[in-house]
Amino acid sequence: MLDYCARRPGLPGRLFIGGCLLSLALLPRLDAAADRPNVLVILADDLGYSDLGCYGGEIETPNLDALARAGLRFTQFYNTARCWPTRAAILTGYYAQQVRRDKLPDLPKGVRTGGVGRRPSWAQLLPVMLKATGYRSYHSGKWHLDGMPLKNGFDRSYYLRDQGRFFSPRVHFDDDRKLPPVARNSGFYATTAIADHAIRCLRDHAKKHADRPFFHYLAFTAPHFPLHALPEDIARYRDRYRRAWDAVRAQRWQRVQKFGIVSARLSDVERDIGPPYHFPDALKRLGPGEVNRPLPWKQLTAEQREFQSTKMAIHAAMVDRMDREIGRVLGQLQAMKAFDNTLIMFLSDNGCSAEIMVRNDGHDPTAPPGSAATHLCLGPGWSTVCNTPFRRHKTWVHEGGCATPLIVHWPRGIRARGQLRQDVGHVIDVVPTVLELARARRLPAKAPQAPGRSLVPAFAKNNSVSRDSLWWFHDGHRAIRMGDWKLVAAKGEAWELFNLRKDRTETDDLATRYPEKVKQLERAWNRRLSEIRDLALRDLPGASR
Repeated sequence: MLDYCARRPGLPGRLFIGGCLLSLALLPRLDAAADRPNVLVILADDLGYSDLGCYGGEIETPNLDALARAGLRFTQFYNTARCWPTRAAILTGYYAQQVRRDKLPDLPKGVRTGGVGRRPSWAQLLPVMLKATGYRSYHSGKWHLDGMPLKNGFDRSYYLRDQGRFFSPRVHFDDDRKLPPVARNSGFYATTAIADHAIRCLRDHAKKHADRPFFHYLAFTAPHFPLHALPEDIARYRDRYRRAWDAVRAQRWQRVQKFGIVSARLSDVERDIGPPYHFPDALKRLGPGEVNRPLPWKQLTAEQREFQSTKMAIHAAMVDRMDREIGRVLGQLQAMKAFDNTLIMFLSDNGCSAEIMVRNDGHDPTAPPGSAATHLCLGPGWSTVCNTPFRRHKTWVHEGGCATPLIVHWPRGIRARGQLRQDVGHVIDVVPTVLELARARRLPAKAPQAPGRSLVPAFAKNNSVSRDSLWWFHDGHRAIRMGDWKLVAAKGEAWELFNLRKDRTETDDLATRYPEKVKQLERAWNRRLSEIRDLALRDLPGASR
C-alpha cells in the first residue's frame, strides 16, 4: 500500500510515498461506505498547467506525482479562468453565469451577478445533493461563494476569507462562526492551517461516522498572491530560478512532450501581454526590480533578474508546501483505512496569474521577500512559464487561462495506473461524476438540466466522455469549443479559430481560412449565451427581456 510519512514545518524529513498497491481483494472494507466512495476534491488557487512535476514542472510535488502514477491525468480539462466562477461550477454543476456567479452582458438593472451574485434557490451545492444519500460533507479553506458553508449543506467548515494574509488572517470562520484575527509571528501559515482542519474533520469522521461516506472540499489558497511562504521552503528553491525564464520554460516543454501530455508546437512568448489589470502605483511601490512584461531575460537588469528569480522561488515554495500538506491529509486517509475507497480529484481554479498589484497590508521593500510584510505577485514573465505550453494567463479564456491539470485517483474504483486521459472535461463535470458514484439525484427535482457530463466512463477507457460543446465568457473574453474546434477572442479583439487536435497551443489561427466555421461557432456561442441568460433570469420577477 502507499505509505505517507508526514512532517510539520520545522521538523526534519520530507513527505514521501513508497510501497506498492495490493490486489483489490486484499483491500480493507469500509462497511456501509464500501460500495460508494468517499470523495476528496482538492483545489489549488492560481496554479499553472505545468507547475506540478507530473505535468512537466521542476517544482517538487512527490505526493501529487504519486497520485498521478497510481491514477489518471487528464490532459484536456478546463476551468472558468477565474476563481469564484470555477468554485460555483464545481459545487453546483452549472456554468457560473447560469447561477449568477459570473457576469453576463446587458442584464436588466438591479440584477447582481459575478462576485456579488446570489444563486437562484434551485442552484444548491453538492453537499445538499449528497445529504439525502447519507454523505457527510466537510469544507476546509477558501470559499468565494455566496452564503456560508454550513448553511449550504456542509457539516463542518473552516472558511478562510482573508486570503491576502497567509501568516495573519483577520477574517476567518469555524463552522460559520467568526474567529479572532491571527497575530503575526504566531506560527500560523494558511496552507498548513487548512490541512490541519481537514485532518481534524477526517479524524472526527473516522471516530464518529465511520459507517457513512464523506465528501471533503479542500480548497487551498496557495499559490495565489501575495507570495507568502515559509523561509525554509523558500530556501530550497532560492537558487533554482537564477536563470532565464525562457530556459525554464523550454525544459518544462521537453518534459510535457516526454510525458505525452501535449503534442503541438510550443506557443511563442507574447512579449506585449502584461497583467490583465494595470496598477501603476503598485509598480512604483514594488520598485525597479519589477517588470510587467515577459521581456527577454538578457534585457533585464541585474536587479530585475534577482527580483524576478526571488518571486518564482517563493511561488515554487508555496506549491511545494501545498504538496507536503496534501501528503499529511493523504496520510490521515491511510490511517483511517479510507484511502483505497476515496475518489481524489486534484485541479486548479484557473491558470497561473500575470497580475501585479499591492493590497492588504501593503509592501515593505525592506522586509524579507515572502514574509508577512511583503506583497509580491508572480507577474507575466513567470506566469508564462507556469502555463507552459499555452498562451495567456488567468482571466483569459485561451488555454493558458482556462486549462487545468486534473489528477484522479481511486484504487478501488479505477484499475488504470499512470494513464493519460484525453477526454475533454470541465469543472461542471465534477457534480455529475460524484452524483453518479454516490447514486444520488440532483435536488431539488425541478432544477433545470445541468450542462456537465459524468467522467466515470473515462475512469475505465480513454475518450469515452462525449459532449457537444464547452462555453466560456469572463471579463469580456469569449470562447466555445465544439469537438476539436475552438473559437476564442480576447476582450475587444477579433475571433481566433484553432483546431486543438492539431494545435492545442493555439499558434495557428485559422479564422481567415475557415470563415464559415467561424460563423458557425459564433452562432453557437451566441445561442448558448442567450440560453444561459434566460436561465440566470428565470426566477427573477420582471427580469425577462
